[in-house]
Amino acid sequence: MQSSHHDPGFTVRLADPGDGGAAKGKSFRQRRRNRHGRGLRGELMLPTLPGYRTRSDRFDDFVLDSAQRLHDIWGKPLDGVRFAVEEIPPGLEKLVADGTPAPMGSYTPATAEEGPVITLYRRVVEQACGSRDELQDLVHDVVVERTAEMLGVPPESLDPVYRRRY
Repeated sequence: MQSSHHDPGFTVRLADPGDGGAAKGKSFRQRRRNRHGRGLRGELMLPTLPGYRTRSDRFDDFVLDSAQRLHDIWGKPLDGVRFAVEEIPPGLEKLVADGTPAPMGSYTPATAEEGPVITLYRRVVEQACGSRDELQDLVHDVVVERTAEMLGVPPESLDPVYRRRY
């Protein structure tokens, strides 16, 4: 079965259900090798493996885990709080030019339109860490500190595992 396009040199071979699954009739997804006969088609890393997640995805997970931990401890006062991640803080160029250290996070109070927002700045937090374990701890510390700022309590009273690490 042939179908042609406007260009007479362009043809597409469609799979024929009666040909028993010959290689030329297999769909793109059914082929096990690339078109040159080398290698498997498909993803290089399975979604179940840790390497599949990007650094950004893992950072987001750390923020969510910390926010969930605080919500489990405090409950109702944290209802409606949004946790966000941005790459860098606004006005970073000016902060660097002034020699001011970049903030790792910020707290934006609630407005008439939306609830309070706690934002973490991924690049700033990542640069302050040397390992993945340190990153998870520092993310948690920043979440605790910004949440404590929002609630008006000392960070040490918010979470028993909090300790200022930087």
